[in-house]
Amino acid sequence: MRNSLQPIDKIAIALIILLTLVIGLLVSLGNACGTNCLFNTGARVSNFSWENKTIGGEDQAFLLTFNRPMDRTTVEKNLVVKPPLPGKISWSGLRLAYTLQNPAPYGETYQVSLTQARDKFAAGNKQGQIMQPFVGQFHTRDRALAYIGSKGEENGRLVLFNWTQQRKTILTPNNLIVFDFESYPKGDRLLFSAANKDSGVDGIRTLQLYTVTTGVNQAQTSNFQPQLKLVLDNQKYQNNKFDLSQDGQTIVVQRISPDNTSEFGLWAISENQPPEPLNNSPGGDFLITPDGQAVAVAQGEGIALLPLQPNAKPIDFLPKFGQVLSFSADGSGAAMINYNTDNPKLRYTRSLFYVNNQGIQKELLNIKGSIIDCQFNPTATSLYCLLTEPEIIGDEYLEKPYIAEIDLKTSKTTNLLSLSKYQDSKISIAPDGLGILFNQISSNDSETASSLWLLIPSSSKSSNSGVYDAEALPFIGFHPQWLP
Repeated sequence: MRNSLQPIDKIAIALIILLTLVIGLLVSLGNACGTNCLFNTGARVSNFSWENKTIGGEDQAFLLTFNRPMDRTTVEKNLVVKPPLPGKISWSGLRLAYTLQNPAPYGETYQVSLTQARDKFAAGNKQGQIMQPFVGQFHTRDRALAYIGSKGEENGRLVLFNWTQQRKTILTPNNLIVFDFESYPKGDRLLFSAANKDSGVDGIRTLQLYTVTTGVNQAQTSNFQPQLKLVLDNQKYQNNKFDLSQDGQTIVVQRISPDNTSEFGLWAISENQPPEPLNNSPGGDFLITPDGQAVAVAQGEGIALLPLQPNAKPIDFLPKFGQVLSFSADGSGAAMINYNTDNPKLRYTRSLFYVNNQGIQKELLNIKGSIIDCQFNPTATSLYCLLTEPEIIGDEYLEKPYIAEIDLKTSKTTNLLSLSKYQDSKISIAPDGLGILFNQISSNDSETASSLWLLIPSSSKSSNSGVYDAEALPFIGFHPQWLP
């Protein structure tokens, strides 16, 4: 037989024997030297979904994927997140999901580590082998806010303050007066309406839409220059209110033709596409739904849900309500106002309702004052509202504003802060739940100014009353907003 083998057969047999010996040697070395061996084939984390990523308030859970079945008890016991982030662990096969109890605070770097966990394979009654130590990290977005300045060189301009980096930047040029703005989902751009400073009192009729870069959550240098881009001009139509979808892909604008005032309605602008009229029944105040597929519009005695497609029929109509104030981030609930025009007993009052996608319409409060604004907290368990309480002093009718917290489960309303003067403004809730931004008008004998304030939880560790403290910020302006 030896004489019948060809040279190539001898080479193949030799290679097979050699490879068998090498494989046996590697397995022996792996079993002998444990987790720290170069040849170790033991358990390890093969993927961490947030590795070196920058996350925001919308990111609720990270995944750890293992290369083999694990002793889940040892994994759960030894998994550490620093700084601590309370959460809940669940499993699906080789994947561990860690769901945060609350959004991770912004402006932080977090470390996820796992040591001393064991795999599930065991010989007899012995424990499984200890897995390779794992360390990963992720970051949260910079804590940042924007506002419209009202004093000095900031007057009428968009101003950004990066709290994490302690850096303030004026974003818009001096020749534009900003009227309103919203942030794109990652905070890297702002969408705003503005008119030329020379327009004077006619500025409201000459608004155009622009975007401007913020530089937030990107590699920043000391010579960062905001980039301005025109999104919608006013050549043929007057642009009024606008809204930006939660994913940043769609803008809805209320437009009217100066030459034909009956030509009035909503237009949709998709990313990098020309504006398109929706050609539906015109209405009043509106908001894009969180899924970006429809718009909620006040129409007569009700709220219409209209698809964001031209000439589409309404998806639904809610005759009970006159205004949508806000949606929860996941789109499951909304805060709406009933003006009680059809109930003589409740005439001259307003009711705040929580409406969800399960058909529940829950009245939270009924007041004689105004419901100016309401926003959901990040976990959609409470509403923070800017309300007013009527007061008659002599022959003068006044509305005293205050900020309140409303528990959606119990409907309990807690007055957090009374404000000095009535103002038709909005509040902004931090995406990580830090606190509430608002502006407050103050005046003296020489001038009227609007200062920015932050309403934050009490720093007293012994207090569980839910009392909030207000802190004046060193900014003069209005319409402050947290970046997402």
